[in-house]
Amino acid sequence: MAIKIFIDQGHNPQNPNAGAEGNGLYEQDITYEVGVLLADLLRANPNFEVRLSRNSPDEILGTSIGTSLKARTDAANSWGADAFISIHANASNIESASGNEGYAYSQSSPGFALGENILVGLTESTGLPSRGMFVRPSLYVLRRTRMPAVLIELGFITNPGDAALMSERPDLFAQGMYNGILNYYGLN
Repeated sequence: MAIKIFIDQGHNPQNPNAGAEGNGLYEQDITYEVGVLLADLLRANPNFEVRLSRNSPDEILGTSIGTSLKARTDAANSWGADAFISIHANASNIESASGNEGYAYSQSSPGFALGENILVGLTESTGLPSRGMFVRPSLYVLRRTRMPAVLIELGFITNPGDAALMSERPDLFAQGMYNGILNYYGLN
């Protein structure tokens, strides 16, 4: 039986729920592209079935931030996904802030372990440092999913180096996440 992975490309192409901006880039564009590339890698592997939250770059989910987030978790829950991975790009007022990090509902959640594996894959693939996994039970997509869930921040859109890598080599981020997923499921 195939492992069902729901990939949530964080944010909408415009409000409601548009993402961060930095270095001429938009978070929602980066998350869309990395999500599609990751889905392609997973679909090429017969061990996985994949669904995306956004199936076109201009698709808008919901009419508010709340309904946008609900549309994402409802789609994963109704499909019966085995894992929910929400992709984001970080932002900071500190331009030098760099690296990948992740969030899960609790440290004992399988989502936390999945995130740890994804962060290792991302560091190996992108060369960006891992900032680690953090517990954030308040995040809607982590508390409203009925399967292991992780939110991954792919570097900082506000850091010129991180942003250039996300823009020029989104494939490295998708490959790193894919390698982490394979490792988590013992399929590497």
